[in-house]
Amino acid sequence: MTRSDLIEKLAIEKRISITVAEAIVLEVFGSMTDTLIAGDRIEIRGFGSFELRQYDGHTGRNPRTGIEVTVKPKKLPFFRVGKELKERIMDSGK
Repeated sequence: MTRSDLIEKLAIEKRISITVAEAIVLEVFGSMTDTLIAGDRIEIRGFGSFELRQYDGHTGRNPRTGIEVTVKPKKLPFFRVGKELKERIMDSGK
């Protein structure tokens, strides 16, 4: 599902305009992004949680050329699936 699909589905199911649905989706994603940037955790009960993980820098190797490269430290978002979502997926039989 893409963001556009989500906006369209929200508009249809809640009988609101595409413009309003888009504003809602963008606000939710924007708030989630701001929360992660601030270093806080997001937990959506029954769905999962998002948090930032810090990775140290290290020396890596370019697989194509074999030349050593320095990989800088970084922060990346990490998603952990919730128990209820995991069970629903397992029970779906797909």
